[in-house]
Amino acid sequence: MTRRTLIGLVGLLAGGLAAGAGAVAYGATQGGGPMHQRFMKRMVTAALDDALDEAKVTADQRAAVYGARDRVFAALETHKQQGQGRMNTVLGLFEGDRMEPGQLDAFRERLAAEHRQIGDVISAALVDVHDALTPEQRRIVAAWVRTHHRNHMH
Repeated sequence: MTRRTLIGLVGLLAGGLAAGAGAVAYGATQGGGPMHQRFMKRMVTAALDDALDEAKVTADQRAAVYGARDRVFAALETHKQQGQGRMNTVLGLFEGDRMEPGQLDAFRERLAAEHRQIGDVISAALVDVHDALTPEQRRIVAAWVRTHHRNHMH
């Protein structure tokens, strides 16, 4: 690898980290506040209620679905609360005299582990909801999501 290529890669990495840190900071101040979170939770819950109403779920089934929903919300909240620490870590690496690849790799591994953990919670929630509903109810909920998800995408 030539010196010019190495310098270019380091510049690209530094620019990417700076842009990522800026995006995290912007998200924390612009769209990630408590009001936004409450609004998003209300929207998700309202949509979930509409889909469950359409499927005519029982009170016990609704409680199981809400339990799964709450576990996902809790995992996302924990991840969000750790965001300032992640940003401080990235900024500390960026401010240092040298960016050590090992430290950056360790940070990326921690972040990937956090994302895997959220994925595990979401996967378990999907299994729980699947198991709580009948095949016909799952078909109705899936059809509801297909119809209404498209409306939000366009």
